[in-house]
Amino acid sequence: MAVTLHGRPVHWSGIKINFARLRPPKMPPDGQMTLTDHLRELRYRLVVIVIAIMVGTVVAYIFNAQLFDLLLRPYAIAAANLQHSHSGLHLMPVIEGVTNPFTLILKTAFIAALVGTSPIWLYQIWAFIVPGLLAKERKWTLAFLSAAIPLFLLGVVMAYFLIPKGITVLVGFTPGNGQITNLLDINNFLNFLIRVMIIFGAGFEVPVFVLGLNFLGILKARHLAKARRFVILGCFVFGAVATPQTDPFSMLMLAVPMAALYLAADLIAHLHDRRVGTSADAAQATDPAAGIAADKALTALSATSLTPPAPAVPHHQTIGELLGLPTEHRSEDPPRS
Repeated sequence: MAVTLHGRPVHWSGIKINFARLRPPKMPPDGQMTLTDHLRELRYRLVVIVIAIMVGTVVAYIFNAQLFDLLLRPYAIAAANLQHSHSGLHLMPVIEGVTNPFTLILKTAFIAALVGTSPIWLYQIWAFIVPGLLAKERKWTLAFLSAAIPLFLLGVVMAYFLIPKGITVLVGFTPGNGQITNLLDINNFLNFLIRVMIIFGAGFEVPVFVLGLNFLGILKARHLAKARRFVILGCFVFGAVATPQTDPFSMLMLAVPMAALYLAADLIAHLHDRRVGTSADAAQATDPAAGIAADKALTALSATSLTPPAPAVPHHQTIGELLGLPTEHRSEDPPRS
């Protein structure tokens, strides 16, 4: 069957799809990019992230049965624990609606794809920031990216193993002494699972972000030292709010690693600032004028002092001005014709 468009046959062999517009712009030699180039770069990175997650979702869909059992395992562990502590409690996982089973499979595949492709989308975020950095800054950000990916996955894994205890505590508040059956909507449970895992993963990224600001020269180590007590207190408050459990053990499982990572970042920041300060002192000792030359204020002041003053316009005083008499400003007579 021939396909026509406005009465003309369409030949599929002549149709070409151009993907050149999706490519990121080339970096100019001077390193300056326009707003349009930045938007094209952002579009390219977002397209790569979306394609990676879509491919990961398709691959995970093939193993949806195994992945569903893996994601439902925290609930199975919590149900087994509740049978020992609350023998009269009845639990039943349910799926409501006609289309929810298919939505559940897609959500399971999406969760697995989001975690499995995290190195790709984290790298794309880093690659979008790189054009605005110097060569030395790019080296440090690549090192921080190498540390951020394992820490994010570590937070996700820790949340996965802490969720059964949280479910045990929360579902244990079910009243009725066995007269009420607790129905667990699987879709709501997966939403809860995603939220907790992302919170744990993001919490483990905060020290890496702080250390990155220090190495880029934005945040000094002395500022970290001043905020140390407040940050540690914030870690415990965040751990108490983010964890669904009411026992202190679960809060400590999140707060203690975050506080320890922040203290490690604080120590590394102090060592880095000390090394940078020692290098600057050594350079100034080798060339005493180097410190003065680097001072912008002194450079501007010296440039102003070396600029010769503008020559004064000569002014011829009249006899009345020499005698101190008041003078009248007369306009010049118009030229006679």
